Amino acid sequence: MASVPQSNLPLFYNDLMPLNSRDHAKWRSASLDQAKWLVGAHAIPLTVDEFVQAQRDFPIVFSSGDNPLPLALMGLNEGVNVYVDDDGKVTEPVYLPAYIRRYPFLLAKLRPEAEELSLCFDPSTDILGENVEGEALFTEDSQPSDMTKRVLEFCQQFEEAGQRTKIFIDELRKHELLMEGEMAITTQADGANPYVYRGFQMINEEKLREVRGDVLRTWNQNGMLALIFAHLMSLDLMRLLFAKQQAQGKGPMMPNAAAPTTAQ
Repeated sequence: MASVPQSNLPLFYNDLMPLNSRDHAKWRSASLDQAKWLVGAHAIPLTVDEFVQAQRDFPIVFSSGDNPLPLALMGLNEGVNVYVDDDGKVTEPVYLPAYIRRYPFLLAKLRPEAEELSLCFDPSTDILGENVEGEALFTEDSQPSDMTKRVLEFCQQFEEAGQRTKIFIDELRKHELLMEGEMAITTQADGANPYVYRGFQMINEEKLREVRGDVLRTWNQNGMLALIFAHLMSLDLMRLLFAKQQAQGKGPMMPNAAAPTTAQ
């Protein structure tokens, strides 16, 4: 079973292998009651389709660099996720980004020159296998099971959402609306010795106010304006996230030393 050639594997994935009825005819997928791959993952890629739901639970920021992508913060410090315990069980009702729910599956090219994407999976996972209790991946006649069809459809929808996300990011960059972000959080009444978080991008509200009316009208009609405001409103949750970290004993030890290093 050959692995898919991947120079840079996405977050969570240790390897990629194409799913096929020859090698995986008797494989099953376990139902999830915990997600061990989430332990210590603090910044999760997000699509624009999820902004409205995600902004109720998480700060939404953008990764630094030339190719930014939206991220839902589940912790402010690298290695901290305040929403899962040490076994990967979600500890409170929150929206789980599609990126999390897609794992261990992924659509990928089997060859760099290939046009079509194939359904692949991370072979290092323990939720797929011949001896796993759960839903079969293939039928007795080697056809994809209903479960596999649902996974394929979900992954296809994720890819389509990814294209819409790229269009959104390109529009933000076209109007130079992204800037390096900074958030100062204090634990003292006098505001002394704040914890300063950097290492992410956010929308520049001053530049947003300068955008022409005809452009704003278009953004209002196509839904982009609602996405921008979902991002901006979600930033207030960084303080709530900080408080959760402190309550769990996972907060930073030194002021001005912590930054939410974003996942790529």
